[in-house]
Amino acid sequence: MTDETVPADEPGFPGMAPVPAPAAAPAGYRVLARKYRPAHFGDLIGQDAMVRTLTNAFAAGRIPQAWMLTGVRGVGKTTTARILARALNYQNADGSGAPTTDLSQFGVHCQAIVEGRHIDVMEIDAASNNGVDNVRQINDAVRYAPTSARYKVYIIDEVHMLSGGAFNAFLKTLEEPPPHAKFIFATTEIRKVPVTVLSRCQRFDLRRVDAALLVGHLDRICQAEGIEAEGEALAAVARAAEGSVRDSLSILDQAIAHAGGRITLDEVRTMLGLSDRARVIDLFELTMKGDIAGALTELRAQYDAGADPAVVLADLAEFSHLVTRLKLVPEAAKDSSLSQAERVRGADFAQRLSIRVLARAWQMLLKAIGEVRQADRPVMAAEMALVRLAHAADLPTPDEALRMLRDGSGAVGGNGSPAPRPPSGGGATALAARPVLASANPMPAAAQPRASALPQPQSFEEVVALASRQRDITMKLALERDVRLVRFEQGRIEFALAEHGNRMLANDLSKRLKEWTGQTWLVAVVNAEGTATLREQAAAARDKRENDAANHPAVRAVMERFPGARIVDVRDPRAAEAETPTTAAGGDEDLPETEPLFDDSEPDFDGVEFWTDN
Repeated sequence: MTDETVPADEPGFPGMAPVPAPAAAPAGYRVLARKYRPAHFGDLIGQDAMVRTLTNAFAAGRIPQAWMLTGVRGVGKTTTARILARALNYQNADGSGAPTTDLSQFGVHCQAIVEGRHIDVMEIDAASNNGVDNVRQINDAVRYAPTSARYKVYIIDEVHMLSGGAFNAFLKTLEEPPPHAKFIFATTEIRKVPVTVLSRCQRFDLRRVDAALLVGHLDRICQAEGIEAEGEALAAVARAAEGSVRDSLSILDQAIAHAGGRITLDEVRTMLGLSDRARVIDLFELTMKGDIAGALTELRAQYDAGADPAVVLADLAEFSHLVTRLKLVPEAAKDSSLSQAERVRGADFAQRLSIRVLARAWQMLLKAIGEVRQADRPVMAAEMALVRLAHAADLPTPDEALRMLRDGSGAVGGNGSPAPRPPSGGGATALAARPVLASANPMPAAAQPRASALPQPQSFEEVVALASRQRDITMKLALERDVRLVRFEQGRIEFALAEHGNRMLANDLSKRLKEWTGQTWLVAVVNAEGTATLREQAAAARDKRENDAANHPAVRAVMERFPGARIVDVRDPRAAEAETPTTAAGGDEDLPETEPLFDDSEPDFDGVEFWTDN
């Protein structure tokens, strides 16, 4: 098929006839996106709701003064605007005709409108004509009647690029234009268009074209061009286009040139740097099994074959999304754009994987894609992302872990942690019937360390004492100063954090207790009013002892006899007897280097020490 002028109803390609080439222009190659640009509403694909609304409006004579067309790139906004201009100005050669959506036959003005060269249909790029002066020129010109057509039509592309002043200058003309003027706006950023403009237009949201519909469209074009193409190759093109008809035709044009003949999936994959879908599924399975070595080997093989690491991770994320859809909506397997491997193996994974595991994999892959794209060595970043994902596949979700700890179910090692997975990745994983804790092989009883040999604190004070014995002074001070205890039981601590306390204290304490006791402790900061900190309790007890001592008659007598004397310490004689011999013999090393006025052995002053400032 050549680019000669072709009747719009050319047989052999129903519903999508090539746009006739300009008669005055020499015959030459036109890209598919221009050659098969829709010329009437029947050619539009995937926009049935808009076509139906416009057809009914034209049939009833309810034609507004302005339309707002919005959607992503390449879905047909400007093309729809030209078709609307054709419909408004449709006229037969004998001068008959009225506005209509039946445009299967070209009228007097249709050829010039489709080619964008009609004098009464002005296409304006708002990106380069976005000022008040540009809008003022439109306001001045719109008052004059059209030269030859029925309506003067202004098609303003990327209208969101207009300045605020330009939008305001448009409002009056847009609300009450002359009867012979119509406006059609197109934009990809509808949120940037003022509400005052939107309220004066009929809005149509052009949707992304469904992949299955796009594959059929590409297949018809290949047949019209005499090109042989595999169905899976066209499906790959449709997926890469992400619902954009123009993008899909541009990629197909490139694929025809790249293949030099029959378009195959391998050719498309090589051209776009895509990874093999079957190999992506293999990589997904290896990762979900926790086979890190196999996953890294497969990723490196795909990288050596020319696959982009970011694209591989994006394909993994897409497949995890597909598995989630198949789990929730089994009917999604009927999508014609899916390959046989995606249908069969995706359905199998949907039965074996939980929603929590799939959601976690999606979130990790989504984060990893951005990291890979920003990394200096993308393949290394992708490998580390797979390592994280494979390890996470073996982990239970937080609620599962809490339930297992609470119920005592699941296989755990002697130290309370999940039993390690064998290096070959053969342990239970996300693909197992139950989470890893339910089926991992525990260590032999003889090889397990005895948890009873390690200290097991029975109170919060014992935890503080354990930190002191472990010589972790920072942790000991933090526990005494920042912890307001709410709940303590074996293996669980809940507390409120004192003001200015370290927010990572709960996490740090959990790790320390794991090291010291060999057991997993759940340590959490809760929003509740806890008890006083140990330091506050000690200060309150000291104040009480000093007040009780100060109220003793003998002590009051001493205080009266020695003005300026003060009580610096109150001790329990029984506690003093339990002190070390060195301390008992040599005195308390922490006391000031002065001598007491009275000996501690004085029976009337047991446990009270007096000091003067001189």
